[in-house]
Amino acid sequence: MAASWKLLVQRQRNTLLKYCSSPCVNCQITRRHSKLQRDSYKLRNYVYTRYSVRAYSAEKASPKSAKSKEKSKENVKVEYTIPTVKGEKKDVTCPLPQSYSPRYVEAAWYDWWEKSNIFTPENTDKHSLSEEKFVVMLPPPNVTGTLHLGHALTNSIQDAIVRWHRMHGQQVLWLPATDHAGIATQVVVEKKLWREKKMTRHDIGREKFLEEVWKWKEEKGGTICDQLRKMGSSLDWSRECFTMDPKLSAAVTEAFVRLHDEGVIYRGTRLVNWSCALQSAISDIEVEPVESEGEMAVAIPGYRKKVKFGLLSSFAYPIEGGGEIVVATTRLETMLGDTAIAVDPEDDRYKHLHGKFAIHPFCDRKLPIVCDEYVDKDFGTGAVKITPAHDFNDFEVGKRHDLPLINILDKMGNITGSGGSQFEGMKRFEAREAIEEALNSKNLFRGSVPHPMKIPVCSRSRDVIEPYLTDQWFLRYRDMAETAMEAVSSGKLKIIPEYYSKVWFEWLENSESRDWCISRQLWWGHRIPAYLATPKSAQSSDGVWVSGRTVEEVLSRAEQVLGVPQADIELRQDEDVLDTWFSSALFPFSSLGWPDQTSDLQAYYPGSFLETGNDILFFWVARMVMMGQKLTGKLPFKEVLLHGLLRDAQGRKMSKSLGNVIDPMDVIHGASLQELQDKIDAGNLDPKEVKMAKSGQKKEYPQGIPECGTDSLRFTLCSYNFKAEVLNMNVSHVITNRRFCNKIWQAFKFTMASLGPDYKPHDTFKLSGHESPVDLWILSRLSTVVQQCDRYFRAYDLHLAAQALHQFWMADFCDIYIECSKSPLNEDDEDAKTCVHDILHHCVDVWLRALHPFMPFITEELFQRLHGNSDHEVRSISVSAYPLPEHVQYKNTSVEETMELVMKIRDEALALRTELELTKGKARVYFLVSDPGRFKKLQPCASTLKALTRSSEVDVLLASRGKPLCGSGSAIPSGSIRRVVSDDIVMFMDVTGLIDTDKLWSEMRLRQRQIHKELDVLQLQDTMSGTDNTSKIEKLYDQLEKTKQLIDSLESFKR
Repeated sequence: MAASWKLLVQRQRNTLLKYCSSPCVNCQITRRHSKLQRDSYKLRNYVYTRYSVRAYSAEKASPKSAKSKEKSKENVKVEYTIPTVKGEKKDVTCPLPQSYSPRYVEAAWYDWWEKSNIFTPENTDKHSLSEEKFVVMLPPPNVTGTLHLGHALTNSIQDAIVRWHRMHGQQVLWLPATDHAGIATQVVVEKKLWREKKMTRHDIGREKFLEEVWKWKEEKGGTICDQLRKMGSSLDWSRECFTMDPKLSAAVTEAFVRLHDEGVIYRGTRLVNWSCALQSAISDIEVEPVESEGEMAVAIPGYRKKVKFGLLSSFAYPIEGGGEIVVATTRLETMLGDTAIAVDPEDDRYKHLHGKFAIHPFCDRKLPIVCDEYVDKDFGTGAVKITPAHDFNDFEVGKRHDLPLINILDKMGNITGSGGSQFEGMKRFEAREAIEEALNSKNLFRGSVPHPMKIPVCSRSRDVIEPYLTDQWFLRYRDMAETAMEAVSSGKLKIIPEYYSKVWFEWLENSESRDWCISRQLWWGHRIPAYLATPKSAQSSDGVWVSGRTVEEVLSRAEQVLGVPQADIELRQDEDVLDTWFSSALFPFSSLGWPDQTSDLQAYYPGSFLETGNDILFFWVARMVMMGQKLTGKLPFKEVLLHGLLRDAQGRKMSKSLGNVIDPMDVIHGASLQELQDKIDAGNLDPKEVKMAKSGQKKEYPQGIPECGTDSLRFTLCSYNFKAEVLNMNVSHVITNRRFCNKIWQAFKFTMASLGPDYKPHDTFKLSGHESPVDLWILSRLSTVVQQCDRYFRAYDLHLAAQALHQFWMADFCDIYIECSKSPLNEDDEDAKTCVHDILHHCVDVWLRALHPFMPFITEELFQRLHGNSDHEVRSISVSAYPLPEHVQYKNTSVEETMELVMKIRDEALALRTELELTKGKARVYFLVSDPGRFKKLQPCASTLKALTRSSEVDVLLASRGKPLCGSGSAIPSGSIRRVVSDDIVMFMDVTGLIDTDKLWSEMRLRQRQIHKELDVLQLQDTMSGTDNTSKIEKLYDQLEKTKQLIDSLESFKR
């Protein structure tokens, strides 16, 4: 506190001395500052002493504060121990635990839901029958490990939407699956194999390696499904599938063969993203651009020392006949594959070189000087080296000028003989250094300068990606891209948020120039159903590629193509597998049995809706749309909802090496720091990454993660505006929402205790006519929250629905209505008591059903207990009716306006209590109202005001002309503390015998003087520096007025 007062005084001094560079003793500014300093320190010492002593005394008297006791109660872990057969309904006849315990609440419910077939679309025993269907496919998690919080976000959003539709009586199918994730899974298992046995996949062979991967899949796939159940995901497990199940594999084969027959799939020699470490082509999504502002060293697999990047190296090519031309590159080793030098045709500096040749310094090769508008003449020297076999842009230039394609690398990234014998066999980045030395020796090297660049890094191997010329299978995009764009432009497919539509068009328009490489040089995945068919009498190079669903079909097709008998044909199946995204693109219909016309396919395809991350809009969503339209003639879904990238509390991307990737189970069940770090040890990180990850975890979670429960986690994730580009996830938010669960628990316990064991609700809630204003108000607020939930769910603004539900329970129901209900519940008016019982029950029932999509476990637990006395069987809340605005029509604007006034009065009364330090005592309060209309509205609210202002009694009086406000001749005792609430309402608080008036008067006088001083400083700033302190000054004048009122009231005691 002392430091903050010093800071205040220093700021005042800086402001004053700003206008006096050499202050002296007699200077008015200096003297004024000295006085301010003395007064401020006096006030600081007074406040510091007063509040420090009080805080110390309170701590001494009560070593453990009430708040910490309450928090310890909240964190008590209670188990559900009643023997219950798996799948049977949980026993809800036992008493509720004292406080909310996630493990108690979440026990047994999911097994009962699953056994009761609540999650299947065929479950028609609902509150209403509907022919309307709602079909969603779960984005299949990769079987590379366990789920992380990103998966939890996806599942929380989807399950909330799915449960909302199910509660509307629709036939809902949410289909679960897991993805084989070719490269990712193979890399993980290869690391595991090396760590445990020091063997590579080549050491054990393809068949044995695939057995190891299947073992991994069985283990991790089961764990993932268990995690999804614990997340409360209401998936139809009877239709669970895996992307390499026989049914889905048959669909992959069928799709490939059909598209190959049409010429949409072809085999060709083109540039691809190549990982030398994996020795495979990889997808664009597996390439992470690492930003470099200049020179930086990067660790590369297979290299003992780090490799330098972010340098632009310049060197000269000699010109045939004399002269030279200087070019620059960030990848010096690629100059071994240069086949031309390009210049802008309008660049006067090089017009004399048009049609001439440069001489390659390391091999017998002439490089033509070509003119191409691709060149930016204002960048660098205006001359560009062209390497068609190792750069995507150069490849296009090479096609335009019919340049040769010279591949200087083998699959492992070593220099081949095509790049010259001098460097043959060298690793690519070692050759980079050797080439620089060789150019220097020939006086051709012109130096290097730092240069910003993006280094393409493989997310799986951390290798630097090479554009690499190789034979691969490709899929033509052009026609399919056009139909996908038309689907969005026509409104048949809606993308949410809408601004992603623009990104959709941009990507699909650009995709026409680059076909999709669908083959991967891996062992794990769908093996390509294409065979090289060769006549046994011919050379293998004379063969043709033939695809087919079976070997018999391939032989029959090969016979027709080659014109030789099947017995004379030799078949060799391509060893490559298909890109994982190829099978994923078929998922909306392959999971339902396509190409067979199954009953599921006919009933549930096309689907209704897709929700996924915005980072895979093109890699998955666009390809599903294109493949769906191409192979089935239908869009796979009508709407696409995209959520942003989940980051940690500091805004960093989730990364295992940073230690910020969290298993949702650790948030749900809690985990100590040691348990979190044990998981890092069990992972596949290298020793340096393990050290970094543990350090990050220790800093972020020094005490581990407390048990928060599924409902708290789900509610937190849905409370974020997930349509934003980035979402910063903080575990502390989950902890806060665990306390919210406890608030739900305690308010429910109050409700049940108030209702009593014999209370039986009516089948339909109706107004009785005995409602008080606060009764009508809470019903009006209930109508509002139901309307908000309906509107926000339809717009997929789940965060706003969550906020509305939180606001109603905490601010309206708990803080206002429960407090106000205590008085009628404890009085003898049976009509009023019955009315409050019915409203308590109705509010809790409606609100639990509205909350259920976000918090399935606690709502089921409490819903079953709320309806425990029902005359009929209580089915799951999952299939109860979601509250609709037309069924909760209690909106009452007049009552809400009155209650807004009541809240304003309450705030003023509580503020005055705080100023008077009335922590325990209850004063009698009088509200003198001069407006007859307001008096008429407020008078019935006297009991409400009594409860909300913590008063012993409340009187609402109509002001009479000619009568004194208080004292003799008035109902209000003299000496009551006066506070103006509004122009027509004055509050009087009778504090006789409750406070030390002399002491408080002295404190308020001191406060009054301090406010005047603060006003002087602010007004001086306004005058001398032009600073606008208007809002601060207005607030201080408001405080000054209230302080003056309090002083005036206290002086009446002195008189």
